Amino acid sequence: MNKPLALLGGTPLCQQSWPQWPQSSATTRRHLDAVLDSHRWSISGQYRGEPSWEERFGKAFAQYTGAGHCVPASTGTASLTMALEACGVGAHDEVIVPGVSWVASASAVLGINAIPVLVDVDPHTGCLDPARVEQALSPRTRAITVVHLGSAVAELEQLCRIASDRGIPLIEDCAQAHGARYAGRHVGTFGAAGTFSMQHSKLLTSGEGGAVITDDASLARRLAHLRADGRILAETAPSIDEMELVETAELMGSNYCLSEFHAAILIAQLELLDQQLAVRRTNAHRLDALLRSLGFFPQETSAGTTARAHYTYVVRLPEDLLERAPIARLGAALGAELGLPCKTMYASLNRNRLYQPASRPRFDLGREFADAVRPERYALPAAEAFSAATLALPHRMLLADAQAIEQVAAAFEKVAANAHQLCD
Repeated sequence: MNKPLALLGGTPLCQQSWPQWPQSSATTRRHLDAVLDSHRWSISGQYRGEPSWEERFGKAFAQYTGAGHCVPASTGTASLTMALEACGVGAHDEVIVPGVSWVASASAVLGINAIPVLVDVDPHTGCLDPARVEQALSPRTRAITVVHLGSAVAELEQLCRIASDRGIPLIEDCAQAHGARYAGRHVGTFGAAGTFSMQHSKLLTSGEGGAVITDDASLARRLAHLRADGRILAETAPSIDEMELVETAELMGSNYCLSEFHAAILIAQLELLDQQLAVRRTNAHRLDALLRSLGFFPQETSAGTTARAHYTYVVRLPEDLLERAPIARLGAALGAELGLPCKTMYASLNRNRLYQPASRPRFDLGREFADAVRPERYALPAAEAFSAATLALPHRMLLADAQAIEQVAAAFEKVAANAHQLCD
């Protein structure tokens, strides 16, 4: 298959239009109109005689995941920050953070003046390696955070055992895993808390947004205080035009509230989620088989996974292909054939240019702290290898039809066969 690559002026293999993201429905528009007409655009606005959209979404998402409680938040980063603080993490405490993740996994820990301890990952899933966690624990470890990455679910059975044996809370970062299940249960329900992001690219999105789920009522109460400047929703409905948030003076918080517009969108989007997940799973299963037959390695997941959620479709490239062309060029060539962004995976956090604690004066808390949070002090060979060999394709690709999925595999085959052109 010696053909000019589209990146270099050849004809793109795929000419079709791909599904767009985010997607909305008539229900989404009705909900937004309802918020506009309600004259209450935030939970900190005056009560209008009916439950807020934020409260409705919290109940709906708790029911969807099977969690006892859900506290919505403004972003995924805010959700993780709230969960860490609610679990008692504070200044100079250590928090286990997986070596491959979006930068917020580490920066949220820094944001509460705690120390992110970067820990290596499983080479096949890219998720936190339980064996490495045990080696990294210290008397100062106050929490373990685990990220379900791409389309993989981490090894929760072992991580839960480690956390339980040591009396350390496990916080699941499910920003990329809405609807994924392990041992038949929704991710986010295994640890002390599960955090979610509803940012633009996420599987459940309102542009920006987040949530924390938990089965612990006292933890949920702390989360509620942390997200609304130390206020919580009143136990009984107030009079019209009165505030529904009441000041308890139990715990000082911050403003991480989700707006009524975002909450209304999320309730509508939640109705679409399972159907979209099912389409992605079917297409991903088909693409897995096609790519394996061509010598590529789709991202694996832990043995206990019972349902995957494909935030990105992650593929490890074979060594001989990586020897013939740089991975960034291979991703660009694949993207040009498909008309889709095909990006390299996040750089490991010890080498990630977005993770630079020394660039923020607020983290200048003395020499010992500065040395502890210096990312290059951590050796993460598996994380570095995973990042250096994998490409991530957007989940909207998996909402296309079966013929389009075959074209994705054909594009991989074309780029691999003509990789020599990328070095000319």
